[in-house]
Amino acid sequence: MRKSIWIAVLCLIAPLAVHAQGSATANPVTASAQRLLDRYTKYLMGTAETMPAEKYGYRPTPEQFTFGKTIAHIAEVNDFSCSKFSDIPLPEGPKITENDSKEKLVAGLKASFDYCAQTLAKLDDSRLGESITFYGGRPAPRVAAAFELIDDLSDHYGALSIYLRLNGLVPPSAQPKK
Repeated sequence: MRKSIWIAVLCLIAPLAVHAQGSATANPVTASAQRLLDRYTKYLMGTAETMPAEKYGYRPTPEQFTFGKTIAHIAEVNDFSCSKFSDIPLPEGPKITENDSKEKLVAGLKASFDYCAQTLAKLDDSRLGESITFYGGRPAPRVAAAFELIDDLSDHYGALSIYLRLNGLVPPSAQPKK
């Protein structure tokens, strides 16, 4: 008899536990994108701050972007992608270029990450299938812009980590935990 009471209790509690779990992850795609954005914000801001100002013109080969151009490019893609999956207008302001000072490039990169964090905070998964106009004027689901954002950040962090290493510096993700 005692065993049947426990089975009955489990049958009553299990649906409540599943419901509680479901509500904690009501927007799993957006929540995952926010978590990845937080990670790459930390890593790429650390990368931009680690590289000395005099090395912002560095490029491993003539065919590659300079470090500074890559920072400007990341900010531009952040703004573009995040403006596509959100309804929050892109903030007005001057665009950064590879020829700007390290301070201006770092500030522009931070502003782009702040904008993306704001847009992701207002996005929910129910809207990810909606059609947007994306690269080349082609239609795409809203989620494509979120995926493009994370893909671009991953790609550029990997490349800039190599730029740092080639200059005797350690990328943020490889630094010892404090």
